[in-house]
Amino acid sequence: MKIGELAKRSGLSAHTIRYYERIGLLPYADRDQSSQRDYDASILIWIEFLGRLRTTGMPIRDMLRYAALRERGVDTEAERRELLEQHRDRVRAHVVELQACLLVLDTKIAGYAGLEQRIKDYDATLPEHRRKPAGTRAARAR
Repeated sequence: MKIGELAKRSGLSAHTIRYYERIGLLPYADRDQSSQRDYDASILIWIEFLGRLRTTGMPIRDMLRYAALRERGVDTEAERRELLEQHRDRVRAHVVELQACLLVLDTKIAGYAGLEQRIKDYDATLPEHRRKPAGTRAARAR
């Protein structure tokens, strides 16, 4: 498939595909008779995996390391697994952090919902914030 079709099917731009190819995340594509890139459909699985790594925050340098190990073959499976396990640990820690943030947001939103309900139920008015009259500040010691 041509780069435009790959871009459409993968969700990446043609520019990003060429960039990934140039830095080594994607293997160089075969060329057709007119020297245009011609990709095999199996590359979509690899691109989807790279997208998952990117979405979970894996730095490009680690993605490049993984891609280089993958290119070297089955002898690197233990190293690849270790790299992914370390990344999984970072992702899990981030998920825990995000869950704590979500709890704070939910609590704050529930507080606002409670305030609206109190106003509705008791026809309460919010207290006015009054300013002190001008000239009533406490004198500072000099």
